[in-house]
Amino acid sequence: MGKYIIKRLLMLIPVLLGVSIIVFTITHVFSPDPAPVVLGQHATEESMEQWREANGLTGSAVSQFGNYMAGIVKGDLGNSYYTKIPVTEELAARFPATIELAIVSIILASIFGILIGVVSAVKKNSVWDNGGRILSLVGVSVPIFWLGVMMIILFSGILHWLPSGGQIDPLLKPEAVTRFNLLNCIITGNTEALKDSLKHIIMPALALSMYSMAITTRITRSSMLDSMKQDYVRTARAKGLGEGRVLRKHVLRNSLNPVVTIIGLQFGSLLGGAVLTEKVFSWPGIGSYIVDCVQKSDFPVIQGAVLLTATIYVIVNLVVDIVYTFLDPRIKLGKKEG
Repeated sequence: MGKYIIKRLLMLIPVLLGVSIIVFTITHVFSPDPAPVVLGQHATEESMEQWREANGLTGSAVSQFGNYMAGIVKGDLGNSYYTKIPVTEELAARFPATIELAIVSIILASIFGILIGVVSAVKKNSVWDNGGRILSLVGVSVPIFWLGVMMIILFSGILHWLPSGGQIDPLLKPEAVTRFNLLNCIITGNTEALKDSLKHIIMPALALSMYSMAITTRITRSSMLDSMKQDYVRTARAKGLGEGRVLRKHVLRNSLNPVVTIIGLQFGSLLGGAVLTEKVFSWPGIGSYIVDCVQKSDFPVIQGAVLLTATIYVIVNLVVDIVYTFLDPRIKLGKKEG
């Protein structure tokens, strides 16, 4: 186990190197000069040249990339072109909000996705099954940003049940014990702030979870139906075990492997793919910040955010593999079954 984890962590090096090369090439070779964008259209050529030199953009692409990689090795992702604040600090200030949104979203997707998938499998070809399949089809077909806009119009604009955006009412914001808003509300015992935070997070979390919920429903249903055809299930029923016990101990348990895999991968995607959702709901996370930085050509922040996302995705995959072995002892990490 230990050797396998170390091996997988070492795989981060080529992955992040490849990601760095691709992102650096896009932002520095194929993208327009950021100097006029940052300094404005009235900036003189002399001031733009001074700005390029101050930000390490005057040498060749190879030398710039070398300097960038040297900084990464030291833990330095550079500074934002606009705020002059280190990229690590900028990301650290916003990433907790994205983590918070992703965790709530994956919890909703997992609970409802597995529940709907199980019901669809147990009541195959019934009204419940058809409803679950229609819901999963809608979930994978409807664009998240469109769903978010429709939810804002309905629940905020028409019904006035929920706030249209933001993370919490600034007047109710609790003491910053941690970087996580919901956790701060719980630790400080501020129930009013907690209720307001939940009202703010419910719409973006639901919108973000719809695709993952649909995929989880499909995988759960398919895996359940496959397990229900196996000989051990027929044997369990022949022994006189109740249907509920058969479903819990034999069918559902043996159907969880692909479900856990897809949930883990979806969680990694949520952490890096909440860009449109955060923008639509004005959520103060890393996604909406990246959009702003792309529009402003703030390349150091873009590169740092992509590297962070790639790192998390690889780590999530590793955690999924480890969990996999606990669910199915037949699987050995790093080995193929004969």
